[in-house]
Amino acid sequence: MLLGTWNLENLYRPGGPSGPRDKAAYEAKLAALARTVRALDPSLLGVQEVGDPAALADLAGMLDGTWHTALSEHADDRGIRVGFLSRLEPEVVADVAAFPAALRPVQGDDSGRQVGAAGRGLFAVRVTSRALTLDAAVCHLKSKLLTYPGGRFQPRDEGERARVGAYALFRRTAEAVTLRALADRLLDGDGRMHDVAVLGDLNDEVAAATTQLLVGPPGSELGTPGYGRPDKGDATRLWNVAPLIPAERRFSRIQFGRRELIDHILLSHRLTARVTATGDAGTGLPDAEAAPDLPSVGADPRQRRDAAGSDHAPVWIRFRPT
Repeated sequence: MLLGTWNLENLYRPGGPSGPRDKAAYEAKLAALARTVRALDPSLLGVQEVGDPAALADLAGMLDGTWHTALSEHADDRGIRVGFLSRLEPEVVADVAAFPAALRPVQGDDSGRQVGAAGRGLFAVRVTSRALTLDAAVCHLKSKLLTYPGGRFQPRDEGERARVGAYALFRRTAEAVTLRALADRLLDGDGRMHDVAVLGDLNDEVAAATTQLLVGPPGSELGTPGYGRPDKGDATRLWNVAPLIPAERRFSRIQFGRRELIDHILLSHRLTARVTATGDAGTGLPDAEAAPDLPSVGADPRQRRDAAGSDHAPVWIRFRPT
């Protein structure tokens, strides 16, 4: 069973303000996405940046066999949402946006506007195969690519850059806390007894504070001496599979020429036993010899409006029998 996550980069039907400008560009994008999904051949693929549910249905219709789609009802102000593309029939188990009750709203802009919910829903499904029953949550946390008042992608000065960057960090942090609360719900008190995966575009790297909020205290990550020792935190901890990705492939996007891994898959304790060897996790395509061939993106996402494919590489894991 292969589980993956992939940011599809502004998947809209043509004609709107954010999608491809014409049918030809849209068809080229769908064809490129479909080639990747066919080669990846996932049982369950978490997807981000679905701007039009009909466009995801169009993509599923280009694939061989029967595919199911499931999408969050909580979209951002551009209609962007998360969801799943699945060979296995998914059962929706959660679709949340509001921050946990104990977490106060955060400042959203210079006006002092308060934000008390994730910009895009945190969405979870349950799928069952012959090997396991899996609860998987998908997310798309607040981006580090900043938008300034008036739709600008460049700040007026460094003070504005710092403030808007802080507002984005406030939101990404609160969203990570909300995602952690959803993970706790799926773990149901003991990840040693439940198969749970949390995946998606976290918009930051492995060591970032927002990512670390999800996995818990350091010391027992995959590949460290502490991983193999039983710990009282095993029941509630999540493990990032990033250390199992070969170092030369450990990136899912290139920004300003710099490779970064911002798309992640986190696993409950019981699931880690199925993916504890190099080769069980990767980016791009499982059988590709070379690292993912990605464009380098800048601060203005509009520059790729008519681009085929995606500016992200899929991240995947393969579950093996225990």
